[in-house]
Amino acid sequence: MSKQAMREETERLVREAIERRGLTIKQGDTRIDAVCGKCGATNKVTAPKGEHRVRYTCKDCGHAQATL
Repeated sequence: MSKQAMREETERLVREAIERRGLTIKQGDTRIDAVCGKCGATNKVTAPKGEHRVRYTCKDCGHAQATL
């Protein structure tokens, strides 16, 4: 099966699922893996829909900062 055929099959299945109303597509919050500017630890930050810069506090050193 070629890539084009697989794409068409996937699109057909999604259309059928939406028509049956068995599939609901929602847009949720975004998870950002931010790196602390002070200690370098990684932090998982949740950003609400439409927000790009989120304020957070590092889980290791407590340094307050914003995501990029």
